[in-house]
Amino acid sequence: PQLARMEAEDLLASVFPDQVACGENIVGDREVPDHPLVNQTIDDCLHDAMDIDGLEEVLRRMEEGEIRIVARDLTEPSPLALEVLTARPYAFLDDVPLEERRTHAVMARRYLDPQTAADLGKLDPDAIARAVGELKPEPRNADELHDALMSFGFLTLDEVASWSSHLSILREAKRATVIRNIVCAAERLPELLAIFPDAKSDLEVLEELKDKPWTREDALREVVRDRLQGSGPTTSAALAAALGVGGSDMESTLLALESEGSIMRGRFTPAATGDEWCERRVLARIHRYTVNRLRAEIEPVELRDFLRFLLHWQRAAPDQRVEGPDAVAGVVSQLEGFEAPAAAWETEILPSRVNEYDPGWLDELSLAGRVAWSRVLPLRTASERTPSPVRTTPIVLTPRRSLAIWTGFSSVEDIPVSAKAAQVRDFLAEHGASFYEEIVDGTGLLRVNAEEALGELVAQGLVAADSFAGLRALLVPSDRRRAPLHGRKRRGSLFGLEDAGRWSLVRRKTAIEPSEQVEHAARALLRRYGVVFWRLTEREADWLPRWRDLLRCYRRLEARGEIRGGRFVAGVAGEQFAAPEAIGLLRDARRAERNGALISVSGADPLNLVGILTPGPRLPALTGNRVLYRDGVPLAILAGGEVRFLDEVAPEQEWTARNALLRRQVPPTLALLG
Repeated sequence: PQLARMEAEDLLASVFPDQVACGENIVGDREVPDHPLVNQTIDDCLHDAMDIDGLEEVLRRMEEGEIRIVARDLTEPSPLALEVLTARPYAFLDDVPLEERRTHAVMARRYLDPQTAADLGKLDPDAIARAVGELKPEPRNADELHDALMSFGFLTLDEVASWSSHLSILREAKRATVIRNIVCAAERLPELLAIFPDAKSDLEVLEELKDKPWTREDALREVVRDRLQGSGPTTSAALAAALGVGGSDMESTLLALESEGSIMRGRFTPAATGDEWCERRVLARIHRYTVNRLRAEIEPVELRDFLRFLLHWQRAAPDQRVEGPDAVAGVVSQLEGFEAPAAAWETEILPSRVNEYDPGWLDELSLAGRVAWSRVLPLRTASERTPSPVRTTPIVLTPRRSLAIWTGFSSVEDIPVSAKAAQVRDFLAEHGASFYEEIVDGTGLLRVNAEEALGELVAQGLVAADSFAGLRALLVPSDRRRAPLHGRKRRGSLFGLEDAGRWSLVRRKTAIEPSEQVEHAARALLRRYGVVFWRLTEREADWLPRWRDLLRCYRRLEARGEIRGGRFVAGVAGEQFAAPEAIGLLRDARRAERNGALISVSGADPLNLVGILTPGPRLPALTGNRVLYRDGVPLAILAGGEVRFLDEVAPEQEWTARNALLRRQVPPTLALLG
């Protein structure tokens, strides 16, 4: 591909010199040559890639006033603007890599296809039927029928056919009348006469109601408003037919009520083919019934079954592990925002989920701009020694597009650094992303001093490298880095600062609203655990949004139909929320046979939930500590080099349990980190 690109550039320089020339060297307008390749390319761009004729037509109609332009300030790019902001590198004239473009940090919500968007927040037909049944009047005597007529504005003769005896009593007492197949109470007669001025009634308007004149528009609004309070979702045509007015009059009345906020428009019933209208309070009741039914569908699972589910959900179970570099990207996406010791990522967390993990896969993903690493929360006070990254330094792995969101949870004002680190920081601020050799030459520092300065800035969360090899190199002393390890070339690419790509300052200031940050964190927790509740968030970093902020976001997502709320895990207090795809897996975990499978994870792993979801003290989140699960129950822990069993183990199985607990999956190439 590289040779083909060079040959294409040579051809372009031959047929269209001004296209590849520097803009500073071109005087006047660019001259487009009359060449077949140029003409064909321009024609393809204008008529195939875009519709230039359609654009000219739109501009002409805008100029003539046929198309009205409305400007709106939005919180996110439109789909058309987003295509420009997130264009691929080949869409630009320059060769700047994607990770250096500021447009790459622009975030937008996921746009859904029409069918998926239509399914969000769909109401349950049984909930609609239940609400309509509760609203339907069931008068037992004439007084209760009169109350229904007062509350609902009017009823048709067909609707009161089964209560004809009650209606006769009301008509004899001059408390109700019939106008144009409509039954109304005497107190509401002025409104109906305002709607139908030529109608005749066998009742006279009550004396106390003659002082309030009604216009036809006001009377229609009041009658339709009360009618919708006693019915479920209905159409404009059905309302117009029941009242006996024209369709245009009913449409204008419904639009007026919608502008007041009294009613809402949508497609609420499954068989709806057009817009339906529903009173706001009735719609809220239907929605509440829908949510309650969805919550009642899920039977909560035991904590041990939930832990078995988590082992499968996070690919830590042996039969659920994945393979290949794309699998590493998927694991990083699921664990984004999780803070773990720097050495634990490649010695424990990733190898426990990816079979035959190769550290080169993570380097390739980071160099390609798909994965980034950084420390989120910097040190707040100056220590006696110069800070530098160590094996326990908390590091976050995340897709690069999300890095600005996670680093935006903390600020970097007034962080003390040494003079050498400040020199490197100022160089990167002035020259941008630079290679290690450029930093050494530009700052004039010795190589060992430049390495120490980079280590200090990394520990403070101020600097990161394109490749994970940069962090890996800082974790290993330089004298051990020179030791032979499976060949000189392989060793250098894994532990060499020169092979880490460019170093750059971590950008923390973003234009993202706090609510969007909270929603991104909430969705990340759902991807990580499948089911989220308050106790589970204790395992996360303390710089994440507070639970009350996450709770509001989860409630909003549940109301939109994107996630499910309910009681999914037994023995846990507070509200719980689950991703839709996790509910079926929870049921499978409950039904799965308990075969005594042993799974060991590191104490730094997000699956270390000892003392959080299980009784007893917590296991410190250190790389060297380990916990052994048997069917979702902690069986043994390794802390401080000592093994302690938490449950009874048969003597003949104790050796097997110890072996499973101590077994590690560190790739041979990363032995220096282990």
